[in-house]
Amino acid sequence: MASKYDGLARIIIQNVGGKSNIASLTHCITRLRFKLKDESKANTDILKGTDGIVTVIQSGGQYMVVIGNHVADVYDTVISVGHLESIAAAPDDDAGDGPKEKMNPLNAFVSIVTGVFSPFLGVMCACGIIKGFLALFVAIGVLDGSGGTYNILYSLGDAIFYFMPVLLGYSAAKRFKLPEAEGLIIGCALVYPYVLSSSGMDVSHLFGIPVSMPPSGDYSSSVLPIIVAVAFAAWFEKKIKDHIPTTIKMFTVPLLTCFVTVCLTFWIIGPITSVVSSGLSGVFAAVASFSPVLLGVLAGGLWMVLVMFGLHWALVPLAINDMAMMGHSTMLIGMFAHSFILIGSVVGIMMKTKDKKLKSLCPPAAISAVAGVTEPALYGIVLPKKTPFIRACVISGILGGALMAFGVVQYTMAGLGVFGYTAYINTAANDASGMVASIVISLIGVVAGFVSEMIFYKADEPKKEEAGSTASAGSATKGGSVAAPVSGEVKELSEVEDEAFSSGALGQGFAIVPSEGKVYAPVDGTVSTFFPTGHAIGLLSDGGTEVLIHVGMDTVKLNGNGFTPKVEQGAKVKKGDLLLEFDIDYIKSQGYSTVTPVIITNSDDYTDVVPTDAKQVTHGDDAITLL
Repeated sequence: MASKYDGLARIIIQNVGGKSNIASLTHCITRLRFKLKDESKANTDILKGTDGIVTVIQSGGQYMVVIGNHVADVYDTVISVGHLESIAAAPDDDAGDGPKEKMNPLNAFVSIVTGVFSPFLGVMCACGIIKGFLALFVAIGVLDGSGGTYNILYSLGDAIFYFMPVLLGYSAAKRFKLPEAEGLIIGCALVYPYVLSSSGMDVSHLFGIPVSMPPSGDYSSSVLPIIVAVAFAAWFEKKIKDHIPTTIKMFTVPLLTCFVTVCLTFWIIGPITSVVSSGLSGVFAAVASFSPVLLGVLAGGLWMVLVMFGLHWALVPLAINDMAMMGHSTMLIGMFAHSFILIGSVVGIMMKTKDKKLKSLCPPAAISAVAGVTEPALYGIVLPKKTPFIRACVISGILGGALMAFGVVQYTMAGLGVFGYTAYINTAANDASGMVASIVISLIGVVAGFVSEMIFYKADEPKKEEAGSTASAGSATKGGSVAAPVSGEVKELSEVEDEAFSSGALGQGFAIVPSEGKVYAPVDGTVSTFFPTGHAIGLLSDGGTEVLIHVGMDTVKLNGNGFTPKVEQGAKVKKGDLLLEFDIDYIKSQGYSTVTPVIITNSDDYTDVVPTDAKQVTHGDDAITLL
């Protein structure tokens, strides 16, 4: 299952300047800690105004997105949806402290599909555009469909689709860490002239064992068989290569890997994956058979949601498979209008907003959407504002249904935005009516998106801090008190040199300049969080109070040096139990402050949080009163 933080993670990645702008990423107990190549590319105001983000702090060469207690879950999701495993694991002064990313089966599948298709998706779209324009020029009589120019250029446009297994063999080999040459050879074997249906050669059996070819007659343009075959080859090679003598390993390993893989592909892998592909496509065909308009509504209405969770990649190979098997597909028709709707929505928001930063972001986002690059509009503007995103999804569903009602069919993979029109030309019949319908619908999408925001967008929508900052007294958590966890001098939070604490964004409380390097439990309860570096502890009291104790400023960078935990995360503790020892002198010698904020992170659950007015406290003294 996709994480509930997928949308937030994509907004964060987009607005820190994209994956390419991230040099490293780790997290501490409350914040994501980015090192960006260029901080000027980050949209700080957008991030600060996004639900789920407390604030953004730029300090010490780090770009810190403050999340709160659930930062570990958000970190995991950012790594997963952004495929940032190598960046997160990169050697750095504090990289790698966070938990290792684990993907569930669905995220793993999407990751595989993305990794395999991404390297040549742009080239695929370019080839689709060439085929579309060739069909258009033939339809209007500009080009001879049997002439030399057409035949040569058609070979350029169609090559990537015809030899799809070869290209996928290469990219899948890189993804599964198989030598690329072996992936290429396995792909070539599937489209070698002897095994194509047009060759007339006998490929009905292999070593006397029957071979079942896919419904299309051969594996040209197929998708799933080669991906699964290369995945098997990578697994198989790892199993055998340590058992082959070094003197003959250079040729014996690829010999066994390719031989076994190709045989099993023709016997087992190919037939099974072909049935799976046909079955998945059949589900969509059944929906289309029941109601083509319904398929368009679902594809259009849910497309941006699927993109937000990265699940749209699961549909692209199925559409390619349909075009390879049947010469056309309706699977992705409904989504076509979404980029044009976003153009209109962004322009409408630009006209209505009074936020100068947001207004400046709108023109480049709209221009990108014209070319089908919707991430700036989606993650940078529409999704953070929420209601424009919902309106865009509704309009996209309606126009997706309209495209299907007009009988628009996709005949090739082309680009998105204005570069996608040629995908709807029937190259066999030289019929451009589908392209005309798509142009009309796209223009309607721009107008509908613009009008909806001009009518409904509120230029002064309250920010999240204002919208939910006060809790009614009737819903407040039962009051009580919290003891001082550390002995030392009391400071107001506003005196702490860290905006996340001093602003009260993480909750109300106070700070202590410790005179003793020991932290004691301030309440009876459970250690809900104990960061691996030992510098921060979260507790949940038996009465429901959430307490955060953060020893020092930026001490996460000490990587645990100077800290000696005395309990483990999940431990039940009593008020006064020793939780942590820390070396004050060592921390100071490394150039870090020992000021220790004590925060009630669920302050909004109380009518008031009243810190002590004492100048000095000893651990165990009542230090915070909860009303």
